[in-house]
Amino acid sequence: MLKEQLARDLKDAMRAKEIVRMSAIRSIQAAIIEREKAGTGPASADDLVQIVAKQAKQRRDSYAQFTDAGRDDLAEREAEELGYIEQYLPAQATDEDIYAAVQAIVQRTGATTMKDMGRVMGEAMSDLRGRAEGSRVQAVVRELLGA
Repeated sequence: MLKEQLARDLKDAMRAKEIVRMSAIRSIQAAIIEREKAGTGPASADDLVQIVAKQAKQRRDSYAQFTDAGRDDLAEREAEELGYIEQYLPAQATDEDIYAAVQAIVQRTGATTMKDMGRVMGEAMSDLRGRAEGSRVQAVVRELLGA
């Protein structure tokens, strides 16, 4: 379904001559093809969400690096591509949603110290896949485990 949506959106972007939007969509499509050629078969819906989330994270990282380097022209393009890529992600979890999810995992697993962080992070990232950045989840886990 997402692959078909990307194909339709790419055609629309080509007709409208939206260069940055075309670039963003093509990068997602290339990542999907690369994943599928890895030999594990067609990408599942979860795989597609992971791929799009990874593309968004790459744009955020690039934006930060370009901003730090004073390359506002490149940072602006990354921000624009990020806007297009985020349209294909599920709705992002609020801080309250993340806190509630992590708190439930901490209670369920009985985690009490930072030694349990890996287990809690693994479950939390699985539950919040594509809906929350790892850094946001990690901050909540650290808070709840008393770091």
